[in-house]
Amino acid sequence: MTFMFLIVILGATHKNASLGFGGMAIGLALTLIHLISIPVTNTSVNPARSTATAIFAGADAMGQLWLFWVAPIVGAILAGIVYKFMAPNRD
Repeated sequence: MTFMFLIVILGATHKNASLGFGGMAIGLALTLIHLISIPVTNTSVNPARSTATAIFAGADAMGQLWLFWVAPIVGAILAGIVYKFMAPNRD
């Protein structure tokens, strides 16, 4: 989900993107991420929120916490690499 969110952010804020619609595209993408991922995995999009919840939930949650940090980082790195090749290079 982080991968797709970053692709939307990078596309909406690109210098060739239409002005004034970036916020709407980013907001709708975040809404869609919540609508898809929360029912499937009970995920939170914010790793800090996942950490706070895991601290109070106990040992089982703390054992799974690493994934809530590693997956968004990997997704963001991959999105940056993919977008570099997808984005138009016109100045």
